[in-house]
Amino acid sequence: MGQRLLVVGGDGAGMAAASVARRRRPDMEIVAVERGPWTSYSACGIPYLIGGSVRSVDDLVARRPEQFRAMRIDMRVEHEVKSVDLEARTAEVHNLAHGRTFTLGFDLLHLATGASPIRPPVPGIDASHVHGVQTLTDAQGLLDDLADRRPEHVVVIGGGYIGLELAEAFVSKGAPVTVIDSAPEVMHTLDPDMGALVGRALRSIGVKLEVNASLIGIDVGEVVTTQGSLPADLVVLGTGVRPNSDLAAAAGVALGVHDAIVVDRQQRTSAEGVWAAGDCCQSLHRVSGRPVHEALGTVANKQGRVAGITLSGGYATFPGVVGTAMTRLCDMEIGRTGLNVTEAAAAGFEVVTARIETTTTSAYLPSARPMTVKVIAEARTGRLLGAQIVGGPGAAKRVDVMAVAAAAGMDAEELLMADLGYAPPFSSVWDPLQVAAREIVAQLAT
Repeated sequence: MGQRLLVVGGDGAGMAAASVARRRRPDMEIVAVERGPWTSYSACGIPYLIGGSVRSVDDLVARRPEQFRAMRIDMRVEHEVKSVDLEARTAEVHNLAHGRTFTLGFDLLHLATGASPIRPPVPGIDASHVHGVQTLTDAQGLLDDLADRRPEHVVVIGGGYIGLELAEAFVSKGAPVTVIDSAPEVMHTLDPDMGALVGRALRSIGVKLEVNASLIGIDVGEVVTTQGSLPADLVVLGTGVRPNSDLAAAAGVALGVHDAIVVDRQQRTSAEGVWAAGDCCQSLHRVSGRPVHEALGTVANKQGRVAGITLSGGYATFPGVVGTAMTRLCDMEIGRTGLNVTEAAAAGFEVVTARIETTTTSAYLPSARPMTVKVIAEARTGRLLGAQIVGGPGAAKRVDVMAVAAAAGMDAEELLMADLGYAPPFSSVWDPLQVAAREIVAQLAT
């Protein structure tokens, strides 16, 4: 028998590494431990499960435990690693189903422990009607509570992607929804002028927004904020996530930004023979050059692949992120990548911006829908730093062009002259990103 690899975490980052390692090293013994009953699932699909577009929790599962076992991966669900001794190369594992604890030895360790919803430290935050939504176990708990309570007033704490997607899901089920956010506008990853467009769209579908409102406490039947009290018989947390890095920290593994695990380009941690990937670890931002915590499934799977290659003796690197994300709220699509104005200033950039109002297709087609595009570039050089797009169907995926451009270090002139595709059902003859780039070039020429 070859080396034993212990993988802690059975979702994307963990099982991507385990699967790659199995293909590369048939002789390796691989044990994967997952606290919940599901493996390799799409947490991003949870709002659509709550809204009814997805029929069941099982529909979100990409690969089941028995499929991994068929690959000779010892997949142990409903097991939790309680502690790790890196000197002895042992882990204390608790079998949640049978209530017993045992010691498991390993040679190599891969941490893919994910992240947990942030719970503001206020009275009532741990009440039974308050739900975080990060795992399928969370999702099933929320579904069960919805069926039992049949809530008349739902409050979502936080106006980020997951919070707003859940707000739309509850609206689709006919439940009155209020979103509370401490900022002046929702969607903090957007600049406020673009976030205002999202807020306007939410109000148009019946979502009540309470902005500039900080949470004070949660009681039976109500939520208390700095703006007053609101009725609430179900509360959902959309306040972001924190890395599940306590296990790593207790084992002496170095932590970095937001207490995420520090890794190098090969996903190696500060400890010999220990790798990490996914929502529990940090990434390098390719535009700012700074470490960031980017809890996205796309990032987790790529990092897991790199970890699987390197821990099995190969060579691969994860180059970093540019912060690309998108969502859809009813008929409105939202996309962003790179740095917003605040982030760019914090990274030391002096910026110029261009914001244009346009349409998703050639304006003369009946399918044309409004779209707003904002591009951020470095002053003097014109280097592309980021973009934000809010608009109708067909708007958001344009952000992928800017994601590649920003990662490649392109400037506005290069984007302006890029050979992008054109046909009236997809774009005007000048792509909207190029129209915004043209404005950036004009500003730099003055």
